[in-house]
Amino acid sequence: MKFLHSMIRVSDLEASLDFYINKLGLMEVRRKDVPEGKFTLIFLATAIGEAEIELTHNWGSEEVYDTGRNFGHLAFEVDNIYETCQHLQNNGVTINRPPRCGYMAFIKSPDNISIELLQKGEALAPKEPWLSMENTGTW
Repeated sequence: MKFLHSMIRVSDLEASLDFYINKLGLMEVRRKDVPEGKFTLIFLATAIGEAEIELTHNWGSEEVYDTGRNFGHLAFEVDNIYETCQHLQNNGVTINRPPRCGYMAFIKSPDNISIELLQKGEALAPKEPWLSMENTGTW
């Protein structure tokens, strides 16, 4: 069995693409407009052939999908948890659970999808400013 993708309904396509592509660093793999269903599917991944996130955007809908329509979280392995979190924070992303332990952090997408970031390999040594940052407890 091979994991293929996770689907996320998005209400603001441009904000979601900015978040996943420009801030998180994913790439668009393919896109499919479905006029008869009035929706667009956009598949994103860390690299070609890797597991994907399917963003589903319903045309003309201004519905904001609450967490009741979501599922737990997405998880990504990163090369350096501190550099990744600093990059995201510098680009306006709130770090909901800072990487105080050098291994794990949580952020949220524009549609309130929790995203877990995990350090590749062993945890990095704890360091400031992440040690003294408060949890918001919202992941």
